[in-house]
Amino acid sequence: MGILERKERNKQEMRLMILETAKEVFIRKGFEKTSIRAIAEKIEYSPATIYLYYKDKNELFFAVHELGFDKLLEEMVAAIEGITDPFEELRRRGYAYMKFAFENPEMYDLMFISNAPMNALKEEENWNSGHKCFALVCETLQRGIEAKQLKFKEVEIAAMLIWSFIHGMVSLKIRNRFKIFNEQTEIQQLMTASLEQMIELVKA
Repeated sequence: MGILERKERNKQEMRLMILETAKEVFIRKGFEKTSIRAIAEKIEYSPATIYLYYKDKNELFFAVHELGFDKLLEEMVAAIEGITDPFEELRRRGYAYMKFAFENPEMYDLMFISNAPMNALKEEENWNSGHKCFALVCETLQRGIEAKQLKFKEVEIAAMLIWSFIHGMVSLKIRNRFKIFNEQTEIQQLMTASLEQMIELVKA
């Protein structure tokens, strides 16, 4: 391995270490109470080192977001391998979304629920993984609309409705708002049945 390749590898390793550490600190302390200095101390470097990679805390928070959306995107793509029916794709993507949230509740909270400024996201012209996740849902729905299998005429409205529905259920579960149900299996059955009912309601 040449000197340039080694330097680039070291930079990527440092970037990943900063992101993973920042994720831990953001989850533990929340956005407002997290500082660049606290992250730097945890990795035993100076704050100046982090500023070589990220201009401020907002940009770092956005990059941590992308870690989560990279994983969500991966699972939403893998969920429909070999599937061609739009409704089955929609069902599988919904299950993949819930699975990601339940297996990564703290990261999901950071991505979708925790209060934090979204300035870096707004400034980012190409929010790669986030846009791709939403686009996957839109693509599935578009094919369903074109085949006259869906009631909707506008794909983004349909996608936002379904995404918001699943997000609402997941958020209630993560924040322990399903206390009226006693068993974990009962909650899971409720959410599964609700997703199935949503899919039935949007059929033409």
